[in-house]
Amino acid sequence: MVTVEFAPSLRRHVDCVPQQVAPGALREALEAALRAAPELAHYVFDDQRAVRKHVAVFVNRQLVTDRVSLNQPLEAGDRVLVVQALSGG
Repeated sequence: MVTVEFAPSLRRHVDCVPQQVAPGALREALEAALRAAPELAHYVFDDQRAVRKHVAVFVNRQLVTDRVSLNQPLEAGDRVLVVQALSGG
């Protein structure tokens, strides 16, 4: 299984425990994880279903640069972390 986790900056809006989803493309994993908390999807995706500019997705601690197709293959044991960027000072 693949672990998909949403950082506290996103979980403060809608709580969602880490999800275990089937291996496959990154988009499929994100969509499967968001089924546990569908209200969280609009914080992660824009209206074109691309990752929002203020959200970063990491696979095994590597930043995902493709925010649109999300076709990166995931294997069992991979970890996905979705983080909302924070700003201010």
